[in-house]
Order: sequence, then structure tokens, then C-alpha cells
Amino acid sequence: MNGIYYYLIAFAVIWVLALTLKSKLTNHGFEINFPVIMWKTERLRGLISKISNFSPKFWKWYMNLGIVVCYIGMVAMTWILISSLQTVFDTPSVSIILPGVEMPGSPIYVPFLSGFIALATVLVVHEFSHGIQSIGEKIPIKSIGLLLVAILPGAFVEPDEDELKKASRMSRLRVYGAGTMANITLALIALLVVSGVSYEIPHLFDENGIEVNRIVGDSPSEGILKEGMVLQAIDNKVINDSESYMNIVSSFKPGDNVSVKTDQGTFNVGLGKNPNNESVGFFGIQASKHFVLKDTSMGSIPWILFSIAELFQWIFTLNLGIGLFNILPIKPLDGGYMLEILLSYRLPENQYKPIVNSVSAVLAMVIVFSLIAGFL
Repeated sequence: MNGIYYYLIAFAVIWVLALTLKSKLTNHGFEINFPVIMWKTERLRGLISKISNFSPKFWKWYMNLGIVVCYIGMVAMTWILISSLQTVFDTPSVSIILPGVEMPGSPIYVPFLSGFIALATVLVVHEFSHGIQSIGEKIPIKSIGLLLVAILPGAFVEPDEDELKKASRMSRLRVYGAGTMANITLALIALLVVSGVSYEIPHLFDENGIEVNRIVGDSPSEGILKEGMVLQAIDNKVINDSESYMNIVSSFKPGDNVSVKTDQGTFNVGLGKNPNNESVGFFGIQASKHFVLKDTSMGSIPWILFSIAELFQWIFTLNLGIGLFNILPIKPLDGGYMLEILLSYRLPENQYKPIVNSVSAVLAMVIVFSLIAGFL
């Protein structure tokens, strides 16, 4: 069953409960307006204030650096988005992320559990950082909460808009840039964790072939190969490690019929066209290195390293990707407001607002076009 159906079922259940209990839920901070459900609270303002007041100077200078990082990221992401139009029908650069769902056109699959936890870190760290910086800039927070837009979860920190508009340009820049800077920081921390785990794994495990992690839906391998199989050879070409595996699979063309030897038997697979390169044969599997424990007396404890590595890989990937996406110069993303503030140093409002609106419209169309190209 495709993961999207689980989201749709959950969405239907949530909305049935929300509409049935609407009168009671509205008394507990819920705002229900289809297709958006918002839950607002003031309880976490004390925690955010404590974190902000712990070291105001640190947060200020940390976000001064964050402003520079955000503008560099803005330029880089805009260039990547525009340049991706050249290969949009081969490898679209933009995709909707739903853990556990194969999104058309997306080159990656985000597993449900680790993807969901990683996505939660993106939302919590991003929004809390906005709140921490708002308090640091003496801008009151009206509310904090969670939201559900259709089947997409989210979080928010709602600063006092009137006070935010009155604040200096630098204060507003620090507030708008706080979320992305926090995501990038968490991504770097996650990368260090993954690097540490990756360094330790070879000391405890030996590489022994390639293991099938996932079968892509409606692919040539579906119904033939299974998750957990260890690939030993393809067309009598022995698979010794990940490098030999990549060299072997890249040598096949669409339409080739190949024999795949596994630890569970030998199977024949007729290859299709690779979605990212139609000249290369497509098996429709995602695989990774297969390991065996060097010292079996250690039991199952060392295997937890792989779960840790997977979780922090997705914390790194989603925090970096979504954090940088949020800094694109598109309103209502943070990057759109930061571009507006930057232009306001030299231009009057009647000039910089049309510029930002035009840039937002163009980049938004590129994103929509990329999403449509992915589905096609």
C-alpha cells in the first residue's frame, strides 16, 4: 500500500474528529478552518524566554553571522533553482517531502520513522529559533503552535507584527534569518554525528556484499526481488563491495534481461529506463552495503549504530534542504522578507516591493513547473 494512502486515511480521521469535536477544541486553542487546523498556546513562551535570556550576546552575534550565511544561501539556492531548469525533465530539483511516500520525480525516498523524526526537528528548531531571536530583540511573542495544512504538518511562532514592523532592520533580519541558521547548525551537528558513527562502523563490522533496502513501486524488480536480500552477483559478475556493484549496474541498458544471484536464490529481471537517465538500465531497487559483525559475542547492541546513522543522515538532509529552501527570495518565505529589508536600504517602498513581488512570482513559477515536471 502506497504511503500516501496512510496520510489520506489519517487526514480523513483527523478531520472527522476535528469537525465532530470542533466546539470543544476551540475552547482549547484550536482554530479549525478547512483545510487548515491550528493549535495555539502561550505555555512555551516561558521556555523560549529562558533560552533567549541565557546569553543574549551570544544569540545576537550568532545571528549576525546568520544574516551573512542566509544571504549567501539565498544567492546559491536561487542560482541552483534557475540552473536546474536545464535538466528539469530528467532530475527535478524540487519535490514535496512526505516520509514513507514515493514522490514522483523525487530522486530520494524518505523512510517514514526516521524521516518523520527528522522533519519534526526541522520544524521545532526552525520555529523555536524565530521565537528565541524575537525575545532577544524585545519583540513579544503572541502565540506558539502546531498546524496541519491538508496532510502537511507544520509549526509556527507568532511574533507581534506591529512590534516587528517597528523594530530596526538588523533586528528584523536576525529574526527572519534565525530559523534557517538554526537548521543549518543542526545539520552540521548531525553531520558530525554521522561522521563519528561511520568512522566506528568499520572497526566493528566487515562489509559483505550489497543488501536490498527497498523495492521501488511499479519497478522491474517489484514482485521479483525482496527487501533484505543480499546481492551476490549480476549476470555472473561477482559483487564484492559497493564500488563493484555500482560499476556492474551502470553497464546495463534498458530492455536488458539480467540474472540476479542473491542469498535467497537467482532471479531474472527485465530492466526498464532509469527515471534520471533513460540510457541506463533501471532495476528499481535501493541498496546499501551489507555488513556482518566481527565479534558476535557483542550481541545485537552494535547494530543500533546503523539506526543512529540513518536518523542523523535524514536530520542532516532535511534540515539543510528545507532550511535553505526557506531562504529563497520568495514571499512569504523568510528569504522574501530578508530581500525586502536588504533593498529597503537603498530603495523606497514603492520600488522595492514590486521588485520582491516580481522575483517571488518568477521563482514560484519555477518551483511549480519543477513539481509538475516531476509528476510528469
